[in-house]
Amino acid sequence: MQFLIGLIGLVLLIVTSLRRWLLRRESPQKQAVDLPVELFQVGSAVIARSRDDAPGGSVIVMHGFVENFLYFTEHYADPNIQLIMLTSADYHLPINQPRFSTADWIKVPSQRPGTIAYDAAVLNQALEHLATGTQVRVHGHSRGGAVTLEAARQRPDLFERVEVILEAPVLPQGKPYKPVPSIARWFAPFYLFAWQQQPISPANAKIFGPLDNPRKRELIMALPFNPRYGNTFVTNMKDLADWMENTGTDIYQHVKFGAILVPSKDLVLDAAAMRQSAQQAENLQIIEVEGCSHLITADRPDSIPPLPAV
Repeated sequence: MQFLIGLIGLVLLIVTSLRRWLLRRESPQKQAVDLPVELFQVGSAVIARSRDDAPGGSVIVMHGFVENFLYFTEHYADPNIQLIMLTSADYHLPINQPRFSTADWIKVPSQRPGTIAYDAAVLNQALEHLATGTQVRVHGHSRGGAVTLEAARQRPDLFERVEVILEAPVLPQGKPYKPVPSIARWFAPFYLFAWQQQPISPANAKIFGPLDNPRKRELIMALPFNPRYGNTFVTNMKDLADWMENTGTDIYQHVKFGAILVPSKDLVLDAAAMRQSAQQAENLQIIEVEGCSHLITADRPDSIPPLPAV
């Protein structure tokens, strides 16, 4: 009996020690490109701006959980658009040989890195100090939708004339497609490491929808490597669950116009819960995207409303 108890104790020690190492371990970066952008480090997050003027209007994009901003660059490739791209706190910046500019407006958020509130504070700095267009759109995908709503709650004055596009978004009172119990979150660092060994597998391929687009496959192959640390992955997961559960639908009052896109075949978030929450957003149009996966911009870019004429 004592031997069995000792063996169990040893196994627990090994598992907890390995988990601690996985939380601190830095993931290798798998995706980076050359982009002519100006970069601003804001705490542990980064803002990238394509140009300092905006003849075709300004678009701020906020990527989702385990994504990066390259998800949006093909859709907003018009050179007349001032594209402002955010990289979440403690995520790899998908830019080769980055060089950062300094600015006196940069303020490190007081919130905890890895939370929706932290990234929302960074988004508001981009909106207030970098978006120069008379027409401004903020486009958030998945977790980026929650970041957009949280930013509007933090600084409603900045969103009075901003169009918001919430694509397959994390919403107040929303739910994941499959429940994630607390014990599963404890094992999340092990899951992340296993996912990195095979980013697209028979077990997860259906989640992503069609995989015949090479660029989309490249984006998906980078997903488990985008958060820099296992701890970032775990913090994001817990904060997402807490934000959905504890945020009321009154948050919608701070966004004045735009759209919520709900994909019918979302296997990441619960589409019915998303739709039910979206119906409380009196100022936003609901766009149902039939037969589409969670990755609307990749699969059905035609469903994204066109930018208003400048």
